[in-house]
Amino acid sequence: MVTQIRTTAFFDGTTDKVFKLTHDTPKPLQSGEVLVRTDWISIDPGMRGWITNKRSYMPPVQPGEVMRCFGIAEVLESKSDKFKAGQFVTGFMGVQTQGVVSDALLRPVDLSLASPQDYLSGLGMTGFTGYFGMSDIGQPKAEETVVVSAASGAVGSIAAQVAKLAGARVIGIAGGPQKCQYLLDTLKLDGVIDYKNDDIKSALKQHCPKGIDVYFDNVGGDILEQVIARMRYQGRIVVCGSISQYSDFANAKGPNNFIAVITQSLKIQGFTMKDYMHRIPEAFNYLLKAKHSGEMIFREHILQGIESFEEGLAMIYSGKNHGKLLIKL
Repeated sequence: MVTQIRTTAFFDGTTDKVFKLTHDTPKPLQSGEVLVRTDWISIDPGMRGWITNKRSYMPPVQPGEVMRCFGIAEVLESKSDKFKAGQFVTGFMGVQTQGVVSDALLRPVDLSLASPQDYLSGLGMTGFTGYFGMSDIGQPKAEETVVVSAASGAVGSIAAQVAKLAGARVIGIAGGPQKCQYLLDTLKLDGVIDYKNDDIKSALKQHCPKGIDVYFDNVGGDILEQVIARMRYQGRIVVCGSISQYSDFANAKGPNNFIAVITQSLKIQGFTMKDYMHRIPEAFNYLLKAKHSGEMIFREHILQGIESFEEGLAMIYSGKNHGKLLIKL
């Protein structure tokens, strides 16, 4: 029997229970499908969006379906020309211990190059998101001032390190002394702001006296508004996430000072990895080289067992995780 996490309803900001643990038998394999044993799954902030019945970059998970997730798995059986039994793959597995998956949703991983968990953190969609958002949209230059929110998180930490490697001066925003210390001592950022304990407006003025050239936004809300107020002329804002708004999509708000986009000729661009799937090898090679050279650090926070899924998802939105949140099945 296979253990799964299925949805019971769409998330609307008020629903208390949207998941249930179920047990089932895998369906028979069809042509182009593989049966996989899932070893690792990724917990991502976008999951609330995936179960919200609104227009987005992919269709929502319907009530009763297995919850969507990225994972690392071993192929047990195959009716695919692309994969054979014994291969390790990554892609959309679903939150389940085993499952039948279309080969179109998978790509192979080489465990001789990196650990399985690396392929879900720095060498997976998380790392690719930080890389492309910062390098392709943010385009930091030497001596520019870059601010990254949720900078100790999985995506933010990669984005911050990409900016540092480009020669920029990087200020990270994170919640709590422990996360801020990590940014200073381990990632060697040029300054940190503790949004839980510091006055954001004063701290931005202190750390960015000449203004901000690039802002990598993971949180939206009040922090985005405060950063816009200090953006330099023709600055760039990369909109990667808005986690401060994910608990109540219906009442999500934008910045009150949006007119500064006009007066300061700002560029604001949102994106998802859907825009960059064709360029994954570029990001993978950059991040793998940087990791092996010691210029890039990946950090993972690991939970055990499929039963910890809801605990893990709650941790993401409360900021209790330290690094990329994964579950080892």
